[in-house]
Amino acid sequence: MQKLLSTYSIQALLQRILGKSATRPGLGRARALHAVSMLLGLSLAQLAAAQNYPDKPIRVVVPFAAGGGADFFARPMGQKLTESLGQPILIDNRGGANGAIGAEVVMRAAPDGYTLLFGSAGVMTIGPALNSTLKYDTERDFVPVALIVDSPFSLIVHPSIGVKSLKDLIAYARSNPGKLRYGSSGIGGAPHLAGELFNDVAKTDMVHVAYKGVGPMAIDLLGGHIDLTFIGLNIVQQHVSAGKLLVLATTGEKRSPLAPDLPTMSEAGLPGFKAGTWYGVLAPVGTPRAIVAKLNTEINRIFRQPDMRNLLAKTGAEPSGNTPEQFAAFMKAERQKWDKLARTANIRLE
Repeated sequence: MQKLLSTYSIQALLQRILGKSATRPGLGRARALHAVSMLLGLSLAQLAAAQNYPDKPIRVVVPFAAGGGADFFARPMGQKLTESLGQPILIDNRGGANGAIGAEVVMRAAPDGYTLLFGSAGVMTIGPALNSTLKYDTERDFVPVALIVDSPFSLIVHPSIGVKSLKDLIAYARSNPGKLRYGSSGIGGAPHLAGELFNDVAKTDMVHVAYKGVGPMAIDLLGGHIDLTFIGLNIVQQHVSAGKLLVLATTGEKRSPLAPDLPTMSEAGLPGFKAGTWYGVLAPVGTPRAIVAKLNTEINRIFRQPDMRNLLAKTGAEPSGNTPEQFAAFMKAERQKWDKLARTANIRLE
C-alpha cells in the first residue's frame, strides 16, 4: 500500500480508476473518492489477511486421479508445507477431462489462498493450446505461485529399428516416411506433443499411436509393437539397463542428473528442441500478492531441501526455484510454443 501511494498521487489514482471524470467537480469527484476509499479498504483488508495467513487448512487440488505423476510431487510438498505453515495441507484429487475439472474447481474458488491448483503442462499450457472450448483461461483466471519442476523426457527407442543415435533416427525416419510409430499416454498429452514437435523440427513423418496411459504404451514398446516414445527415463530405466530399450537423448535444456552422460536433443543434433512436462502451484486470480509471495518462498525453500532434491533426482529433474513473475513468463512462452505447433500439425481436441 505504501508503494501504491508513493507511486501515484491521489489525482493520478482517481484518473486511473475513473478516467477524465475523476477530476471533474460534483458527482464525478464524489464517485472517485468513493472508489478510492473502497480500493484502500480492500487493500488494507488483504494485507491484514496475508499477515495472518494461513489460519485454517489449505486445499491443493490435483487435477488427476490419485497415484499419478502429479501426486509424486504434490503429496510430499503437502507434508512439508503442513510442517512449515502450521496448518494441514489437504490434497484433493479431482481427475477428469484431461485436468480441466480440477482447474475449474480452483478457478471458481475464493481468491484467499486456501484453494490452490497443482498445475501441469497438460492442464495449463498444452490443453488450452489444443482446446478452445475450455472454460478457464490460464492467464485470465490464475495467478502463478511457484514452478516446482520442469521435467524433461527422454527419447526411448526399441533396438529392433537399428538406430544408435539421434542422427541415425532422423535419417531413418526421413527415408521411411510413415513407417515409424511413436507411442504416447494419450491424445493431447505432453508425450504426444513431444512427438509432433519432433516431426515438425526434424522434418519427419512418424505416426502417432495413442494409449490410455503410460503403462500400456510401455508394454507395447517393450514388445516392439511401437518403435519409440518420449517419456521420463525413470519409467523405463530398468529396461534400458537390461538392454531391452535404448535411450538416445534427453529433451531438456541441460543434461539430466539421472543420466549425465546422455546428450540433450540439442547436443545430439536438434538445436533448440525442448519438450517434457512441468508441475507448479497456482492460485485463483485476485489472490493477495503477499499470500502468493509467502507461498512462493515456502515452496522454493521446501524443494531446496536435500530430501526433496533427491526425490526430484529420481525423475531426472531439478527444482526450478523461480519467482511468480518468472513462472508467468515461462507459462506464456510455453503456451505460445504449443499454440504454434497445434496450428502447424492441425491438432485439436474439441
